[in-house]
Amino acid sequence: MTGSRTSVRSRAWSFLRARARVLLLLAGWSLLESAQTFLSGYGVARALDSGFLAGRTDTGLWWLAAAAGAIVVSGLATRQVFRGLADLVEPLRDGLVRSVVTRAVTRSLDDSGRAADSAAVSQLTNQTEMARDSFAGLVLVARSFVFTAVGALVGLASLDTQLLLIVLPPLVAGLALFLATLAPMAARQEAFLRADEALSARFGTIASGVRDVVACGSQGAVAGDTHRMIDAEADAARSLARWAAVRTLALGIAGQLPIGLLLLCAPWLLDRGLSTGSLLGALTYLTQALLPALHTLMNALGAAGTRLLVVLRRLTDDTPPGHASIVGRSVAPAAGGQERPVGKVEVTGLTFAYGPEAAPVLCDLHLTIEAGEHWAVVGPSGIGKSTLTALIAGVLTPDRGRITVGGCEASLATGEDPSLRRVLIPQQAYVFTGTLRENLLYLCARGAPAEAVRASVQAVGLGPLARRIGGLDAPLDPASLSQGERQLIALGRAHLSPAPLVLLDEATCHLDPAAEAQVEGAFAQRFGTLIVVAHRISSARRADRILLLDGIHATQGSHQELLAASALYQDLVGRWHASHL
Repeated sequence: MTGSRTSVRSRAWSFLRARARVLLLLAGWSLLESAQTFLSGYGVARALDSGFLAGRTDTGLWWLAAAAGAIVVSGLATRQVFRGLADLVEPLRDGLVRSVVTRAVTRSLDDSGRAADSAAVSQLTNQTEMARDSFAGLVLVARSFVFTAVGALVGLASLDTQLLLIVLPPLVAGLALFLATLAPMAARQEAFLRADEALSARFGTIASGVRDVVACGSQGAVAGDTHRMIDAEADAARSLARWAAVRTLALGIAGQLPIGLLLLCAPWLLDRGLSTGSLLGALTYLTQALLPALHTLMNALGAAGTRLLVVLRRLTDDTPPGHASIVGRSVAPAAGGQERPVGKVEVTGLTFAYGPEAAPVLCDLHLTIEAGEHWAVVGPSGIGKSTLTALIAGVLTPDRGRITVGGCEASLATGEDPSLRRVLIPQQAYVFTGTLRENLLYLCARGAPAEAVRASVQAVGLGPLARRIGGLDAPLDPASLSQGERQLIALGRAHLSPAPLVLLDEATCHLDPAAEAQVEGAFAQRFGTLIVVAHRISSARRADRILLLDGIHATQGSHQELLAASALYQDLVGRWHASHL
């Protein structure tokens, strides 16, 4: 999180530096606000001491008129501030919208469905507007407080420096307490936004699969999970409210305590030569300038400020949620000493059926695939091969049993970005409009070096396609591509991704045998674990181990072992050979 905060600060400074002229204009107009604040208290003090109490009514009225005139001038300056504010706020919103849309497009979901893209709805419609409004309010409030405080403190010093000894200590103490609450409030705000995104993603998933939910009789389970997510968001909101109470205490110390101390010390100050007008002027500064400015500032920073920091970090951070918790938890050295996440797959007592009354597709399956192994899954059509890959990928949830990938639960409900642990490529490859490079970097949240992109292009045989369309950065029209070309792009994307586990669900079915051999050879040389739903006998023979599904039963072994032990496997091999005669 520290790195992301640094990134936000760096981008914020760049954004503000690029608009230095706008900031200078805002500061210039705001100086008039300082002058008005100064005259509000100083004018009252002089009107009493030099005017009404001295028997010079005209002088007193003149000072009051000067203070009133300063209010009118300050109002005109505030009008100019609002006009210039758009030059700061609208570019910020436009940039955030472009960032969210770009990321949502490049990480669009394939048909097998990660629900993460639904969270982009919350980011685009809710969080970008939240950032825009929070930033606008924060600029106005921070500017107003700074220039109001300057005018008030200069005025207090002009009346009597003893006043600063009474006002400054509680003011500084209250501000310090308030600043100490900003970090925990930001953490609570981020928890609330995560809960909001998760709930938005949940509703998107339910809306797109409501008929499947009803068909499988899962209404109760889906409703229960959704209610728990609603409760989690409510808990986050309550925690945020508790910290707002601490902010109220800080406001009392910084804004109300100086007034009480000034009244308590009034006899002592008057005995030491403070004039009645100066005392009333000091009270005017505190009640009419500093206290309202403090109240507005603390409300803005405590709510809009922390909200803005969190939203900006989430909208501009290229690291998907869960990345930091995955990297470094299950790693092992790869070639050259580079660390890679471990792709070990463990399946224990796995049972799954499509509906409560349906026969199990998989029943009490136990399976261990060591990191770095190459497995093939074979069996008759409809036997559950694609179902198994979807379960390992976390797209489906087991009825019973447990699946872990690299020691972590495979289920998408963990909240972590699943693309950091595994890549699932189905038969129908997903390709979006953009450049070839953008399609290949689809699963690389932090990008990838140009040489790594070129290596993956070469490895899976994308070179001819890249040359035909005009290079990696040429526009790509998905409608103009064949099914085989789409699969090659999706395979290149998987090869380039950082995921330690790759699942190919007949992802080479539109390639010829030579292209398929090149692709599977490339993945066999790649770091991590490979699971292939075999489309041809050649795929099975290239694997280290083969999993044969036969309804309720499952058998493991090498090609030769299964030929010797399984009549079903012998039959499958015979059919594969016959289909290529």
